Amino acid sequence: MPVFESVFESTAEQPARPALRPVALPAAVPGEPGGGVPGVPGASGASGEGDGRAEARGLLPVPFALREVLPDGGLRRGTAVSVAGGDAGLLLALAAGVRETEGGWAAAVGLPDLGLAAAEGYGLDLRRLLVADDPGPHWAEVVSVLAGAVELIMLRPDGPVPPKQAARLAAVLRRSGCVLLVAGPWPGAVLRLGVRSGRWYGLGDGHGQLTGRQVEVVAEGRGAAVRGRTARLWLPDEHGAVRPVREQPQPVAEPAEPRVAAVV
Repeated sequence: MPVFESVFESTAEQPARPALRPVALPAAVPGEPGGGVPGVPGASGASGEGDGRAEARGLLPVPFALREVLPDGGLRRGTAVSVAGGDAGLLLALAAGVRETEGGWAAAVGLPDLGLAAAEGYGLDLRRLLVADDPGPHWAEVVSVLAGAVELIMLRPDGPVPPKQAARLAAVLRRSGCVLLVAGPWPGAVLRLGVRSGRWYGLGDGHGQLTGRQVEVVAEGRGAAVRGRTARLWLPDEHGAVRPVREQPQPVAEPAEPRVAAVV
């Protein structure tokens, strides 16, 4: 992957830097013809065919179930979004919409426990996912480089993020149009999402198999998101995907037949 080689070389003066790897055989390597990755010399494309209306407004699409909770109906390109508590399901569900674009590349930085089967279930294309499991103190540098090569980055920093460092990365995001999904707090995030309550289904009295989780997702932030929005979702459902919770209609009780009192 020559486009990244110079970034991850190690020197005698510096500790070894993280390796970047695809998690599956890539559909096309970033920076090579056919890669379709924006911001990399030699890439063949940058925009997508998925939700054309969202992309026309400068938005990265998200799965349908999440559109009602986001003020713009998608993730605004070139911004950072904070996922409170680092909920892995919500993080993956938000990232899944990148598949709807023609480029479709995403990256995960500092998330060594990322569930790849779960990521695929939510809709991420593992052939277009780059992973830097343990970037250590170089995580900001890794994000800066990847922002010019992929459309979305999932990140867990190795500690609290200083506001100045967040501001520098915000400038990188604005130039590249990349969306940064942060597992945890982020200074200056335009949007903050989190799971306020949740319940797993499928287990009986000490036995059975988990079939899904119902949650209430809340989104708040700046501008149109100040007042906050909520949505009840399956995250995931029995198929490992995200979808709205549909209330089951309650059966209507049939009227009891009148009783005729016996006359003695």
